[in-house]
Amino acid sequence: MSKLTKNQKLVLGKIEPGKVYTLKEASALVKEITTTKFDASVDVDVRLGVDPRKANQMVRGVVSLPHGTGKQIRVLALCTPDKEAEAKDAGADFVGLDEYINKIKGGWTDIDVIITMPSIMGKIGALGRILGPRGLMPNPKSGTVTNDIGQAIMEVKQGKIDFKVDKTGIVHTSVGKVSFSPDQIRDNAKEFISTLIKLKPTAAKGTYIKSIYLSSTMSVGIKIDSKSVEEIS
Repeated sequence: MSKLTKNQKLVLGKIEPGKVYTLKEASALVKEITTTKFDASVDVDVRLGVDPRKANQMVRGVVSLPHGTGKQIRVLALCTPDKEAEAKDAGADFVGLDEYINKIKGGWTDIDVIITMPSIMGKIGALGRILGPRGLMPNPKSGTVTNDIGQAIMEVKQGKIDFKVDKTGIVHTSVGKVSFSPDQIRDNAKEFISTLIKLKPTAAKGTYIKSIYLSSTMSVGIKIDSKSVEEIS
């Protein structure tokens, strides 16, 4: 068994074994236990009491984080020529249509979000095998297929994210950076968890929020008291 490093010992010394923390406590503690030299992401993992294999228990949605994600989001706007100026003014990093569709077919996916229009989805459908596995396929439910291109781009740039429960019943998302203040981390996590609660499927029985963990890149997870979510919903 390998010996613990000095930083690992310091981290473990800050977390009480078996203790569950309030969201406020965890938002401050996650900064203390992060030892990376880069600005690590702060992540939330929520295990839900749903069966994602059943369509009526699928949990998927979007949320606008009050303080943004802290990440530089690269947006590709696939739109008609009459919408290009609107997309550029809204802050899209890449704007066009056929040339970018061909680039993607060639393997280019150096982007975080694709926003497009309903009339163009026919062309984009052929890119499903490339975009789908990378989570880049535009979807009306996440607001990335719309005629209001400019508004959609601004929302993404300001911190709008989409999420979906995975096959194991867990929803995972980033809610900021370690450089955020504890209050900013708490506000973002609170908004995300509150949105999850509102999306509870009527078909889901028993305990809906089974566990919540807050962590940063490469840090241990901090367990949050699931009962406290009632106070922030």
